[in-house]
Amino acid sequence: MPQTAIRAQRSVWAWACLGLAGSILITVAGPGMAGGPVAWWFRGGGGAGVFYAGILALLIAWLGLGRLALTVRALWAIAAAWSLPLLLGAPLFSQDAYSYLAQGTLVHLGLDPYRDVPAVLAGHGQPHVLSAVNPFWRHTTAPYGPLFLWIVSWFSGASLVTGVLLIRALELVGLVLLAAFVPRLARGLGADPVRATWLTLLSPLVLLELVAAAHNDLFMIGLVVAGIASAIERRVLVGIALCALAATIKLPAAAAIPFILVAYGDRRTVVQGLVVAVGVVVAVSLVSGLGFGWISSGVFSTPEKVRLAITPATALGWTVAQVLPVGARGLESALGVVAFVAALLFGLVLLWRTRPENMVRYLGFALIAVAVCGPAAWPWYLTWGLVLLAVSPAEQTSRLIAVVMALSPLVVKADGVLAFPLHTAPVFVVLYIAIAVVWLTRRRPTVTTPRLRPIAES
Repeated sequence: MPQTAIRAQRSVWAWACLGLAGSILITVAGPGMAGGPVAWWFRGGGGAGVFYAGILALLIAWLGLGRLALTVRALWAIAAAWSLPLLLGAPLFSQDAYSYLAQGTLVHLGLDPYRDVPAVLAGHGQPHVLSAVNPFWRHTTAPYGPLFLWIVSWFSGASLVTGVLLIRALELVGLVLLAAFVPRLARGLGADPVRATWLTLLSPLVLLELVAAAHNDLFMIGLVVAGIASAIERRVLVGIALCALAATIKLPAAAAIPFILVAYGDRRTVVQGLVVAVGVVVAVSLVSGLGFGWISSGVFSTPEKVRLAITPATALGWTVAQVLPVGARGLESALGVVAFVAALLFGLVLLWRTRPENMVRYLGFALIAVAVCGPAAWPWYLTWGLVLLAVSPAEQTSRLIAVVMALSPLVVKADGVLAFPLHTAPVFVVLYIAIAVVWLTRRRPTVTTPRLRPIAES
């Protein structure tokens, strides 16, 4: 074997082992850093020093691998190795997994999670489940779809630790879907499947904010990517069905349906697609026994309870209220409505301009706009659109995407609390203005859009 090949192989092993070491350090320190009343199945230790050393090692290893010539299969193996410790560790960067279990327990007890709040579990012999839920969320209804809560209800009766591990197993389905369909979708669009896989499966944002956090967004995104890949293969109705199924995990996935139909559907296919989408939603709503209460304003009102300095509307409203004699909360709410309407209008403009060659890219932009302009801009929401931009030839080489994938997990502490208190909002106002100026004034070379190829031929 030539010396250059040997050195390259050693580099791959070195970066892969560094990332695995980082993942292990994060997992070992996790139980002590996550906080909360739940005792994990192992005690761990090491404190903040070990925890953040692990994050740094994972980040450096990810960047190092991005400079090497690898294969998709090699990245699959590395992603599996890096994910395994995180899948077995305590929930990090969010305690939502315990809220999932509480809402699933409500379903198991025959209660309505879209009307009843976790606090009622105290009166139904489930105080241990309630105690694991962050007090802030004990009086809020579920913002998730019926398929997800129905599946989680099957875990009721297990210990809290076992319940979280079962949720992780469910989220693992989403990770496998991404592994299978991200490179296929990238090939079909004429993008680099290796870079797309590197940006998605191994990025700190996905590993820390989806895998380690056990967020159901991972399951939703996996189904959406599988659906879009099916649509590009000209199996449009299959793609619509998968995206509708994803919407019953979390509603934002429904945005993919009109984009697919506009890009790939003639009049007959549009009608058939709408029938399929409605059929999937109705079937899941009825079979789960949860009905249609999940399609309500509660999907948005629950996240709205949080005031985050990183949410643009909150940052601007709080900052202005420090200068002008206006109420901060009222101004934040008003700006939130304006921002969300602006995001919807932006999405409609993109939908109007959608064609087969730009559909994935435009849908990615639309989902990012909804995530940023929504009531709470948690960093893992960005994965909705970033995964799609990662498979787009015009966007996957953007350094901004890599920077966001690398640094956005750092804005949330291990216990799920935002690292930046509300009084730092002016900093984010300046940051968002700077990003907007750069975005609007940048001069990019013309990208020739490649002819789409059926994925089956790739």
